[in-house]
Amino acid sequence: MHLYTAADPAPNPRRIRLFLQEKGLDLPAIELSLFAGEHKAVEALARNPRGQVPFLELDDGRVLAETVAICRYLDELHPEPPLFGQDAWQRAETDMWVRRVESTLGVPVATVWQHGHPMTAKLLTQIPATADAARVRALDAMRWFDTQLTGRTWLAGNRYTIADIVLLTTLDFADWIGLALPGDTPALADWQARATARYA
Repeated sequence: MHLYTAADPAPNPRRIRLFLQEKGLDLPAIELSLFAGEHKAVEALARNPRGQVPFLELDDGRVLAETVAICRYLDELHPEPPLFGQDAWQRAETDMWVRRVESTLGVPVATVWQHGHPMTAKLLTQIPATADAARVRALDAMRWFDTQLTGRTWLAGNRYTIADIVLLTTLDFADWIGLALPGDTPALADWQARATARYA
């Protein structure tokens, strides 16, 4: 199988890299340049019509896209360490936290990127007020995650999961586009330092 990916700071390809690192796996990778539009080329679109990375091409030609779906597939093939969970409750709890990160924080961060960053200005008609509103929502979400992480090591308690990887890459990308953690989120900052240290 081959993984089609892209360089940092793209958060979704980075999620796969961190997941593979946790698993101790090394997949053959083909890096596409997002800035050169290689993910929108005819050959890439033939494999993934969404025109996004990452996507995984199996040896039989089947293609799996969407980051968490790829991670879930690889987790099934290589169950140790279990980054989704070992039973029905743990897997559901992990899915809950992934969804919370993606919907509560990921959506406003993506909106700030689309409507408020100079690098995306040529891709769409930006609406500055949309970016401003999304920035407020993103900072509120960071404060909410701070309350949830108070007194716990990881999102799912003592288990480091794909949800933590999704949160880390979202926060790091937010910082890269100018959305730094607010100063009143000590638990979230401590969590981020612990998660980052895993990949030092």
